[in-house]
Parts: sequence; structure tokens; C-alpha cells
Amino acid sequence: MISTTAKADVKAQVRAWKRAGESIGLVPTMGYLHEGHRSLIERAAAECDHVVVSVFVNPTQFAPGEDLQSYPRDIEADSALCEDAGAALLFHPAPEEMYAPDFCTFVDMDAVSKGLCGASRPTHFRGVCTVVSKLMHIAQPDRAYFGQKDAQQLAVIRRMVRDLDMNVDVVGCPIVREQDGLAKSSRNTYLSAEEREAALVLSRAVAQGRQLVEAGETCAARVIEAMRATIEAQPLARIDYVEAVSWDAIEPVESLEGSVLVALAVYIGSTRLIDNFIIER
Repeated sequence: MISTTAKADVKAQVRAWKRAGESIGLVPTMGYLHEGHRSLIERAAAECDHVVVSVFVNPTQFAPGEDLQSYPRDIEADSALCEDAGAALLFHPAPEEMYAPDFCTFVDMDAVSKGLCGASRPTHFRGVCTVVSKLMHIAQPDRAYFGQKDAQQLAVIRRMVRDLDMNVDVVGCPIVREQDGLAKSSRNTYLSAEEREAALVLSRAVAQGRQLVEAGETCAARVIEAMRATIEAQPLARIDYVEAVSWDAIEPVESLEGSVLVALAVYIGSTRLIDNFIIER
């Protein structure tokens, strides 16, 4: 596996692969990789000739007071996981490699990014869209792989790719969970033992909502009310949002018909965690 911090190295290798007529998969990450990331890399390796994994804690998607400085980092462990999962190239640049001192160009959107996480993190998706756009230009992938845990991010990237006519297929991959149901996240490492136990309330709420839908419930308000009650019963939990929205436009819905995303963000202590499930009817 090639490992580099330089954009020029990635571009040169990509040109060689393209000349040979070989396909490229991109897995953008912020590092501190876990089994969820591994599943993305392994799927990309199964579907593409070469896989590029980026590890970059992107400063433009963090607002002041968020966890940019404390976000966990371990490039040695990340490199080992990438190579074992089948990556051909690991790109782990420094911020100054991605953003020139006079950088002033951003990718923003007027919809999709404004609700859910965008409501409480209003600059977040501008940073996400900008860095993913840059990574797609650098790596020139045929396919790019994203996890469903960050469901709004997946919807935002799909809309960006469609609206800007970017020549890449965006592939969504299922949530990977711990044995007890907690969605895998690099931020799980912030949790104390007591908070880790309390965090299971997210997956319990998701399971409860899914059961109600499978039993035939179509009223979004009733499903959301039941999920909120479950979360509110946990003293260490503080709800940011629990909402049902259209899966493509991230707009509120009253009826759980068609493609619907039921998503939640909950603070466990000071750690903000997300989870979701998707309805297809």
C-alpha cells in the first residue's frame, strides 16, 4: 500500500491507474478507523481495481468550541487497518496541504444540509462538501463510499454530486454496530463506562421506532414521540433532535410513506452521538 501526505503523489498514481483503464474507489474518512470504516474499504476493494482512503481531520467542518483538537487520531493503526482491508493508497495530508493560506472557495447548498445536524451545526456541511469535492478532484474516483450512520451527510454528498454533475457514483453502506447495538463511531472513545452504557438508549430508540413501523404505524409524530420518551428516560441523555424526514431532500414528513429517514442526535454527557433508520415503502 502506498502512503502519502502529498496531493501530487495521489494525482500521479491516479493518472497511472486511469491510463491502464483501472477503476478507483474512494473512502473519505477522518481517521481513527473502526470496523465501520473497514466495511467501506472492503466493499470498495471488492468493487474497484484500486481503493484510495483519505484520513483527514477536516478543520472546515468544525465550528468554534467543537472537538477539532481532541478528535482521536492514530495514523499508524489507521494505516494497518487500511492495508489489511485492501486499500491501495492511503492519503493523510496536513491541513496546509489541503488548504492554502489564502483559501477562499467553498461548496455550499441551500437545502438538504439545513435541517437535522445542519440546524445545530450550521457550518458543518459547507466544510464536508468542500473537502469531499476536493478529495474527489484529487482522487478522480469512479465510486465513493459513505456509511449510512452519517445519513444526512450521505444525502448531502449525493445531492452535491448530482447538482454539480460530478462523474462519480456515491455508494451508501449499512451501519456497523457493536454487539450490544451501539453504532460504531470514533467519538465512542469519549464515553466513560457509565456513559457507554447510557449510550445504548440510541439504538434502543431506533429499534423501538423500527418495530412500530414494521407493525404498521404510519404516523411520524407517534413514532417520534415513542422514541423521544425512551431517550428521555435515560438521565445522562439530552436530545438534540429526533425527526422523520424525506430521505432525498431532508424535509419533515407527517406520514411514513415512501423513502423516509428517521434520525436522531443525542448528547450523552458532553458527547454528541447520532443514529438512524431508513423506511422504504
